[in-house]
Amino acid sequence: MEGLVVKLPSFPFLSPNISSSSSSSTFRLGFRRLSASISAAVKEGSVSLGQLTRPDFPILHQEVNGSKLVYLDNAATSQKPTAVLKSLQNYYEAYNSNVHRGIHYLSAKATDEYELAWKKVAAFINASDSAEIVFTRNATEAINLVAYSWGLSNLKPRDEIILTIAEHHSAIVPWQIVAQKTGAILKFVSLDENEVPDVEKLREMISTSTKLVVVHHVSNVLGSVLPIEDIVIWAHAVGAKVLVDACQSVPHMVVDVQGLDADFLVASSHKMCGPTGIGFLFGKSNLLLTMPPFLGGGEMISDVFLDHSTYAEPPSRFEAGTPAIGEAIGLGAAIDYLSGIGMQKIHDYEMELANYLYEKLCSVANIRIYGPKPSDDVHRAALCSFNIENIHPTDIATFLDQQHGVAIRSGHHCAQPLHHHLGVNASARASLHFYNTEEDVDNFIQSLNDTVSFFNSFK
Repeated sequence: MEGLVVKLPSFPFLSPNISSSSSSSTFRLGFRRLSASISAAVKEGSVSLGQLTRPDFPILHQEVNGSKLVYLDNAATSQKPTAVLKSLQNYYEAYNSNVHRGIHYLSAKATDEYELAWKKVAAFINASDSAEIVFTRNATEAINLVAYSWGLSNLKPRDEIILTIAEHHSAIVPWQIVAQKTGAILKFVSLDENEVPDVEKLREMISTSTKLVVVHHVSNVLGSVLPIEDIVIWAHAVGAKVLVDACQSVPHMVVDVQGLDADFLVASSHKMCGPTGIGFLFGKSNLLLTMPPFLGGGEMISDVFLDHSTYAEPPSRFEAGTPAIGEAIGLGAAIDYLSGIGMQKIHDYEMELANYLYEKLCSVANIRIYGPKPSDDVHRAALCSFNIENIHPTDIATFLDQQHGVAIRSGHHCAQPLHHHLGVNASARASLHFYNTEEDVDNFIQSLNDTVSFFNSFK
C-alpha cells in the first residue's frame, strides 16, 4: 500500500457554460419537445435514454483525477439538469422574495411559483389535493414530523410498530425515540432466503396490536422492491396506518399514492434531480387535519394571542417559518424535467441497466452481491451493494475514484442493522440513474477489475 500514489482531484470541465436565464414557459415548451424527441429516438433504438439525456447534466462532462467522470452514486444523491440550475438562478436573479408576506410583485411571483411547486409534487405522485403535500427539509424531517405529530398523539403503551431490518436509519431512529416516550413496541421483519424483507412474516406479524407499519418501497442496499399495495391492505384490515419511505422509488418509477393507498409517504428532492435542502411528506387529508403542529412560529398560525394560538390548515400548519423557496421551485423544475421524459420510460430503461449491471458484476472474481437475483419475476432497482473477498469496500471506492474517476459509495449506507444481519460492517454500492449508460457500467467493471488486481498483487 505504501507504493500507492494518491492524486488530488482536478475538475476541468468539458461542457459549455450554462445559459443564465430562461422563462418557465420556455421550460415547458422545451420539456414537450424533449419528451417527443426522446420517444422518437428510443423507439427507433438509435440511442439510449442515457445518451439522450447526458447533455442536460453539466457536471457529468468533466474529468476527475485525470479520468472521465463515471458517476455511480445516485442512491446517495442525483445530479441536476440545466433546467433545474436555471430555475434556481432565475428565482434569485428575477423574483427573490419571501412568500405569503407581501403584496408587491416579487412576493406575489415567488408565492405563485412556490405554491405551483406544491401542485407539481401532488400531480407527480397523484395525490388528490396539493394540501396533502408538506414541504420539509428532507425525507428524514418528514418522517420525524409524522413521528412527533402523529406518533406521540396516537401511540400508547404496548402498541406495535412494524418495520423491516432493511430500513434506513431515518425510518428507525425516530420511532425508537417515540417508542421510548410512549411505551410502544418496535417489531422487526427479517430477510427471506432471497435476501428480501420477508413479506409473509410481515403479514403474519400484523395484528390488532399493530398501529403503524413503516416500510421502504425500494431498498437502498438490497435493490429489492416491496409490494406496498399488499402491505397496505394487510395493515388497514386491522386499522393500522402505513408510512412508506419512497426515497428510492419516486425518482425511478411511477408512484401513485392513491393507488398505493398509503397513509404517509416521504421522498427527497435531491434524489430526484432537484436541489438539496427540501423533501416532502404526503399525508392523507383526514390524518393531517387531526395532527398537531410539529414546529411553532410564523406561517403555521391562524391567530396568535398572548395566552394561546390557533393554527393554520395543512400543509401550512407544518411549515413553520420561511420555507425553502428556491429549493421548492427547483424541485418543481426537476419534476417538469422528469415528467417531460416520462417516469415509465425512465423505469423501463433503468430496469435494463439494472440487469446489465448485475450481470457484469457477477463476472468479477470473489464478489458477493447483496439482495435478490433478478429474474422474470424478481425486479431489482438499478443499484448493487457488494463486497469483494479480502478487500475493504472503502479501499475499493478510494482506488476507483483516485485512479479511474469512478464515483461509488462505501460504508453502511445508513443501514447498520441490515449490514449486521448480513455479517458485514460495510459494503460498496454502485447505483445508476437514467442518465447513466452501458458504457458507464463497462468503465466501472473494467476499473473494478483493475482495482481488484491491484490489491490482490499485495497478497
